[in-house]
Amino acid sequence: MSQPEDVKLGTEEWVFPVVRDVGAGAPLHWIRSGWADFRACPIPSLFYGFCFAAMGLLVTMVFEHAYAYTVALTSGFLLLGPFLAMGLYEISRRREQGATCALLPTLTVWKRNAGNIGIFAVVLGIVFLVWARASMVVFALFYTNEMPNLTGFLAQLLALDNLEFLLVYFGVGLIFATIVFAVSVISVPLMLDRNQDAISSMLTSVGALMRNPGAMIVWAFMIAGLTVIGFMTFHLGLVVLMPIVGHASWHAYRDLVVLPAAPAG
Repeated sequence: MSQPEDVKLGTEEWVFPVVRDVGAGAPLHWIRSGWADFRACPIPSLFYGFCFAAMGLLVTMVFEHAYAYTVALTSGFLLLGPFLAMGLYEISRRREQGATCALLPTLTVWKRNAGNIGIFAVVLGIVFLVWARASMVVFALFYTNEMPNLTGFLAQLLALDNLEFLLVYFGVGLIFATIVFAVSVISVPLMLDRNQDAISSMLTSVGALMRNPGAMIVWAFMIAGLTVIGFMTFHLGLVVLMPIVGHASWHAYRDLVVLPAAPAG
């Protein structure tokens, strides 16, 4: 196994993370480990699960009559998950170290590397705003049916009434989703666990995708599928499924990244 690359910056030694090769079936192991964390720490995990469910319900209610924004925000909900799941990462990290389950220490875990997490949030925010705007442009150019509410819009999607619109809309969405997934799949756990800077964390995340395309494609479809199931169960499924995904994302990071021991203190 290759060793981390040491780069000298002034008097400090900067260690760039190294990505490990994993099999296409690795996401199944991550989900099992996430389920184990959920069972071991159900109360703090469910707290975050209810937060996910509340946000999903709020998105659906507020944008019931603005379906174009609802679809974009639902995608954003999926892709902003790493920020909402920071507390879940901390639960898994603490359990890994043998600490007791507790909610309070996880609520302010973002302070551990607030500056870089803020930079990462700005990057994702810009991408998300461009995505939302592109979504509206696609609607204006290609959506030819009568403007319905959210329920009517989803019915039209299922009926394939506007195939050209569907191809363009989901094609554009796939491009943005791939970009955001690539830079975020392990970035936040890396920044929290090792105090890594935002740029190298995003580059490591992209490297994980490029080095393990099979596992990452499977993982992306599993995340998307579980999220859709959560929404289709009137948001109740989000209460359990999102914490499991959050815990599993921590184990994905631990499985994919090779790093030296964290400095003491």
